[in-house]
Amino acid sequence: MPTRHSKIDIPVDGQHIDGTLVAASNTVPGVLLVHGWDGSQEQYLARAHEIAALGCVCLTFDLRGHARHAAQRRSVSRNDNLRDLLAAYDVLVGHPTVDPESIAIVGSSYGGYLAAIATTVRKVRWLALRAPALYRDSQWEVPKGSLSRSDLATYRQSVVPSDENRALKACAAFRGDALIVESEHDKTVPHPVIESYLGSLKRVKSVTYRVLADADHALSTESARQAYGMLLVSWMTEMTLGARAATGLLRPLPHSPR
Repeated sequence: MPTRHSKIDIPVDGQHIDGTLVAASNTVPGVLLVHGWDGSQEQYLARAHEIAALGCVCLTFDLRGHARHAAQRRSVSRNDNLRDLLAAYDVLVGHPTVDPESIAIVGSSYGGYLAAIATTVRKVRWLALRAPALYRDSQWEVPKGSLSRSDLATYRQSVVPSDENRALKACAAFRGDALIVESEHDKTVPHPVIESYLGSLKRVKSVTYRVLADADHALSTESARQAYGMLLVSWMTEMTLGARAATGLLRPLPHSPR
């Protein structure tokens, strides 16, 4: 396997010593996994391990307002959380083995909404959205937890044109491969929202749309979680195999999803 090397500086005891870092020259896809509102990175850890086994570098993280930063829940805005996502993206792309041209973002619900918007300011090759939420463009800087739930419920009952929403505009401009996953019994993100996203993905290289039978928004049953995991890993397998074949790096994968 070809290798590459680079000179590095190593700080030690207030001094610096020289080193040479040698690594395989083949880079691999990077996958950023974004949880939804009321969630945490724990929800994506199992999926991250499965996708990493395909030969990818995966990164999960906690949006501010959650987990260790739960105290900020009443003050964090969508803009704050988008900045969280972009900061995590930059860390992932900065990993020495990650190919910056082969980045996937996987987002659920609120995380899917943020992921769609992120494609307008960062390079994204693959975009996987599970039950992506939709919000009005107004009140962008208002704390996310203060947004009217009744207004959101009303807004999500109708198909929204892509030129009237920031996330949908992003999807309309996206040129990579996309996966849209809907839960059959989703009361939080009803079907018109899914229609809005699908209707916006007109310039993509490919779009895959699947419905998880008998699943609710939170994937509260083990069968629903397993079904989503298998679907996501299968799609990522297809995408990464295609990427390897296109670059002449096709080789047996270390793991085959069951």
